[in-house]
Amino acid sequence: MTWTFELQDGVTFHDGTPFDAEAVCYNFERWADQNEVGQSPAMAYYYGNDFGFGEDSLYESCEAVDDLTAEVTVSRVTGKFPMVLSQSSYAIQSPTALEEYNANDVQAEGDAFVFPEYDEHPTGTGPFKFESYDNAGGTVTLTRNEDYWGEPAGVAELVFKIVPDENARRQELQAGTIHGYDLPNPVDWQGLEDDGNQVLIRDPFNVLYLGLNPIADPQLADPLVRQALYHAINREQLVSSQLPEGATVATQFMPDTVSGYDGSLEAYEYDVEKAQQLLEEAGKSDLEIDLWYPTEVTRPYLPDPQRVYDAVKSDWEAAGITVNPISKPWAGGYIDGAQTSQAPAYFLGWTGDLNSADNFLCAFFCGDENAFGTSEYDWHDELQESLTAADAEPDEDTRTGMYEELNAQIMSEDWLPGLPISHSPPAIVVAENVDGLVPSPLTAEDFSTVTISE
Repeated sequence: MTWTFELQDGVTFHDGTPFDAEAVCYNFERWADQNEVGQSPAMAYYYGNDFGFGEDSLYESCEAVDDLTAEVTVSRVTGKFPMVLSQSSYAIQSPTALEEYNANDVQAEGDAFVFPEYDEHPTGTGPFKFESYDNAGGTVTLTRNEDYWGEPAGVAELVFKIVPDENARRQELQAGTIHGYDLPNPVDWQGLEDDGNQVLIRDPFNVLYLGLNPIADPQLADPLVRQALYHAINREQLVSSQLPEGATVATQFMPDTVSGYDGSLEAYEYDVEKAQQLLEEAGKSDLEIDLWYPTEVTRPYLPDPQRVYDAVKSDWEAAGITVNPISKPWAGGYIDGAQTSQAPAYFLGWTGDLNSADNFLCAFFCGDENAFGTSEYDWHDELQESLTAADAEPDEDTRTGMYEELNAQIMSEDWLPGLPISHSPPAIVVAENVDGLVPSPLTAEDFSTVTISE
């Protein structure tokens, strides 16, 4: 439970502060010491899942043994530490800047948040430095860090431009006003390549699922209803018609590239007649349900939310189910509503952060207030105990077997808290003159390797 980290020598933060063991421990202590607002899932989703706050926190202490040696102690055995530190959420930041700009002073103002000045001064050690954020123009500008300890960035300036509309992104690339954009619609892949662009396809490391929550709709507490909703979806057709080439039908809540995937599980059969029989047996032949889908968003696992919604709605209606559409902007009520048990049925997904079953299953099902409302089921405590036990198993092979069994149990007819739909290979598209970009299954590309040819 004690981990010793030997730090890279000769590294400085963008503000000149030395990167050393004291800085590392300062960051660990800062993450754990958030105010009440800062501990909310909206502010600290990853830390809450990976470490947790208060007496039950995975984090126990950090000690600077010497300038380049940090010793981190966790409170219990876990299979996910130290792998979780590979996530960008745990990038080490300058203690000088964090203090100067009062980084921990996040405040709630109604349903919104007021952020400290540090939001305008993020200060790390990477190959690019933060230059500016133009809220009106929707651009974030980074510049090359000339003092970077490693290989210098291939371009002097990197600009991220927020372009919400899919067609507008494609048109800007065609006009040459941008060098690339993320998550091109699969229907555009061939046309983009025909125009001379490079469509770089990532390995699938995600899952799209249909969440079901009995807190939002008590009808969903009946496993027969949940089974019926699943059997009524023609996932083979949905995947082949609405998702990119290479997408596969999901049998569980993680892709087969994650340790703990149960290869023996088979996909639930598409069977409209069986769905209708199950609803009749449950006394819900006239089932009516609200189905949420997001707008103003493209996700790696959900390239076109409207079309996926339309496909599921059509399938459910064919089984005699009445579907009420509820659409909300992704950042305008959709995510918050889904995560706070307001949505009976909703589309969400997950792109993995690391090869860890816990990174998928705990993100979905850990805690009494998870987005699937599993606290309403009599097997909720067993689920929590199984998640905790698997994560706490130090032997990797044994832990993998425990997760395989847990995946099978989650997908059993008695449990089935949601409906995993598919795993998709998302893409990123860049112009012909962009070199050196390596597609990442995590959708976390390193742009420092990029060069632009004339």
